[in-house]
Amino acid sequence: METRTVGIGAGAKELGTEDMILNIGPQHPSTHGVLRLRLTLDGERIAACEPILGYMHRGAEKLFEVRDLRQIIMLANRHDWLSAFSNELGVVLAAERMLGMEVPERAVWARTLLAELNRILNHLMFLGSYPLEVGAITPMFYAFREREEIQRVLEEVSGGRMHYMFNRVGGLKEDLPFGWIERTRQAVALVRSRMGDISDLILGNEIFRARTRGIGVLSREQVLQYGVSGPIARASGVDFDLRRDEPYLAYGELDVPVVTRTEGDCLARFECLLDQTHVSLGLADACLDRLAELPPGPVNQRLPKILKIPYGHTYAWTENPLGLNGYFLVSRGEKTPWRLKLRSASFNNIHVLPELLEGLLVADMIAILGSMFFVVGDIDR
Repeated sequence: METRTVGIGAGAKELGTEDMILNIGPQHPSTHGVLRLRLTLDGERIAACEPILGYMHRGAEKLFEVRDLRQIIMLANRHDWLSAFSNELGVVLAAERMLGMEVPERAVWARTLLAELNRILNHLMFLGSYPLEVGAITPMFYAFREREEIQRVLEEVSGGRMHYMFNRVGGLKEDLPFGWIERTRQAVALVRSRMGDISDLILGNEIFRARTRGIGVLSREQVLQYGVSGPIARASGVDFDLRRDEPYLAYGELDVPVVTRTEGDCLARFECLLDQTHVSLGLADACLDRLAELPPGPVNQRLPKILKIPYGHTYAWTENPLGLNGYFLVSRGEKTPWRLKLRSASFNNIHVLPELLEGLLVADMIAILGSMFFVVGDIDR
């Protein structure tokens, strides 16, 4: 009978060593759990990392093929549950392009505003939850206090707190409520006035900075090779943002500052997210000013009871809060798409982990994983 001797501690080199396999996840969806990382450890260092997906797969792309556009919007807003309004946009923009449909100006500006408010909600969640990954619980309470201000006005306009279902092909479900613009302006101003609390609490913490500075450095070349996008890419010096570089909605009429860093570490990714929240607050104010100037008018187009997409194909992409989302729509002239392929930001962002984690300590893995700002449903769509 053959025996295997595994050396531990000082005698490991003499007796021979054996790598340990450690599974991180799968756990509950509200943690980073439904993503499973299979780590090969050499002592406390990560020798290899394999992301294993599929624990949450719902077959959304196949479900798109047997549902009409109204039903697809409902499904599409759920893959990144922190960016529901932005998820809806890609579907309706692709459909409107194939239909050659022009959306009323009031709806265009309202969509832009709501997309930025949704972006603020997304970023605030990660600004609160990321410090929690490295042991700081207090920032979460501050972030949720600010989230509730924005959440309140989004709930008032759409009726939903997470899954808004407010976009329609041709515009929006309905017009903005009376007095809503002023209430939203007050909410944006209140959140802006309190952002310094979050910044001081986290960035002023020497323990947080020690756990994140110089940790998990992602190079610009790795970003480009893996198709990483959003704040993670911009933290590594990739100066690209669809809102400025290939504008859609009303972004072409707005000045969109693009926040970048060059360090590419966990701290740079957090700083990018924080600065981008300030950018979105400014864009929301600009949209509110424009909406206040616009005369009353329609916010949608009249549609037939059964809406059929013309024969052909198109590709629409949007700058979602977590990065680039793409929608490849192929139609055979029916009310349901022949194919709707979704390119989600989180899927690409998470696949750089094997390169990012190799050679690092297990203790740093948690800090790095939290700084990748992903939603598991956006990976397993």
